[in-house]
Amino acid sequence: MNTGSDTTKPSQPLLSVDGVEVVYDEHILGVADISVTVNPGEIVAILGANGAGKSTTLKAISGIAQTERAKITKGSIRFKGDQINGIAPHKLAKRNIVHVLEGRRVFSHLTVEENLKAGSFLRRPARREMERRIEEIYDWLPRLRDKRKTLAGLTSGGEQQMLAIGRALLTQPELVLLDEPSMGLAPIIVQEIFEIVSRLNRENGVSFLVAEQNIHVSLAHAHRGYVIANGHAVLSGSASELAAREDLHEFYLGLQEEDPSETRQKA
Repeated sequence: MNTGSDTTKPSQPLLSVDGVEVVYDEHILGVADISVTVNPGEIVAILGANGAGKSTTLKAISGIAQTERAKITKGSIRFKGDQINGIAPHKLAKRNIVHVLEGRRVFSHLTVEENLKAGSFLRRPARREMERRIEEIYDWLPRLRDKRKTLAGLTSGGEQQMLAIGRALLTQPELVLLDEPSMGLAPIIVQEIFEIVSRLNRENGVSFLVAEQNIHVSLAHAHRGYVIANGHAVLSGSASELAAREDLHEFYLGLQEEDPSETRQKA
């Protein structure tokens, strides 16, 4: 179900990325002139082919880019009105931004529950409070409850993706940056993960910025979307507008440039 077109824009975005350029090793351009906004309570999709700059955009926001010899050389990133360019990832996590990296990064030698406890470390809750929050995660992600004593490395790809999301949720984020959640997963598992994202957004008000190659499932659950190609944002609009475009795949693959004279609602 598309939750998309009824969201009322608040006066100040939760996240505002304005004209950002990211350069690796002082001469390799990662992204150029990317502008993205996420309003409170939104799911926003960043769509693009492999290598388009989706992951770099999320890493620039979360501060991880600077740990990979990259620098934001132009533009600004603001969270709730405050500029956050160059702030370390762990400090941003304390400001309620959390990044779920692509590739289902879990501690394979720890159990599912030990992985979740690692996610609660940032807030350092009392033991009883930690246990209560972990039980909440199991309510959201019941597959994990059944595997709570299983080593994370022995769980399925879908369960590892859910574990990565659950661990991130234990930091109590306002904004989750979710990178390629469908990568390598069966369609039925991808659908289940996006339904969980939609429910978290709808019932808990968690905002999501999702970088994804899968156009159809992303736009089915997002409010708005951006299409990027070759490090540039080439198209934006509501999820329903983007899904209705017959030429979306051409923009997606970078086969044409946006016509600036075309009239459409910009995100």
